[in-house]
Amino acid sequence: MSRNNLLFLLKVASIFVCLYLFVVGVGGMGEAFKLFGKDFANRVLTATSNPLTALFIGILATSLVQSSSTSTSIIVGMVAGGALSLEGAVFMIMGANIGTSITSMLVALGHANRPEEFRRAFSASTVHSAFNLCAATVLFPLELATGYLRHTAKICGDLFEGVGGMRLSNPLKAATEPTIDFLAWIVQGQPILLLVLTIILTYGMLLCIVKLLRSLVLRKLEAFFDKHLFRNWRRAMFFGLFFTFAVQTSSVPTALVVPLAAAGILRLAQVYPYCLGSNMGTTMTAMLAALATGNSVAIVAAFSHLLFNVTGILVIWSIPPLRRIPMRIAEFCGNTAFHKRWFPFAVVAGLYFIIPFLGILILP
Repeated sequence: MSRNNLLFLLKVASIFVCLYLFVVGVGGMGEAFKLFGKDFANRVLTATSNPLTALFIGILATSLVQSSSTSTSIIVGMVAGGALSLEGAVFMIMGANIGTSITSMLVALGHANRPEEFRRAFSASTVHSAFNLCAATVLFPLELATGYLRHTAKICGDLFEGVGGMRLSNPLKAATEPTIDFLAWIVQGQPILLLVLTIILTYGMLLCIVKLLRSLVLRKLEAFFDKHLFRNWRRAMFFGLFFTFAVQTSSVPTALVVPLAAAGILRLAQVYPYCLGSNMGTTMTAMLAALATGNSVAIVAAFSHLLFNVTGILVIWSIPPLRRIPMRIAEFCGNTAFHKRWFPFAVVAGLYFIIPFLGILILP
């Protein structure tokens, strides 16, 4: 084997190692928030009768725990336990769908020192949140006026009444949990120290992945993605769905495409349908979890999450003028980030923390 081929294989192997540690970092951030207290997320997800407040709570809670799977699972559990109304749960789930895109946007911030990469990375991360915001803009008033998601989910839940006992292993969790536990042991279970450590690990691995990708022959990687995984929007959407379903979280799959977009391997038009497929994939995991409980109310809540994403895709993606709106928002945000480096930081802080927090404080 020639020296160049050996070096190439070492770089590819290093990318997989860095990806593993990157996932450990993301998972460790969620574990750090769990260490703040057993009922930390439950306290954030305080029941409310105001739909807009419920939406803000869903955004803030998911932004804090870095996982819509975690927040929606808690929401479903609260509904099943009678601590939260189904109506409140539906609006919280909408918020969770928006909050889950924070991980990819945080990853994009790691490219801030390279303006052109930053533009592409922030555009790629913004298209996901822009679509979810557009879907909520359409479906929030519709749900408020008609109860469309609740009533349709109830019909679907009745069809699945009596179905239960379904379980799904989580290979990603099984692979990363020992390392996350080891990091927690190193910091002696201190949540703040674990949070700092995993943030450093996440961004350190992100920088390594970017450098390794840049050192490889990008044209070969670009040709592979174009020919196989992202050849058209159907393949990209299916790959996003399958990948998210396999690892049982949308945060990691959507975050991993950001460095690829930053490096110019993936185009924004390819990332867009992939993120929509990822939205679908994460609802399937929640659906299986609800079916496993056998609780009819929990199943209805999970169906409302599925219907939110399905309806959003049918309404926005199937109508070309609406389909282009998230793309234009993403392009605008990326171009603005290129000229004003502070803009993405303001968007992340405002969208995921300041606005929801103020909304929760001000609204009844």
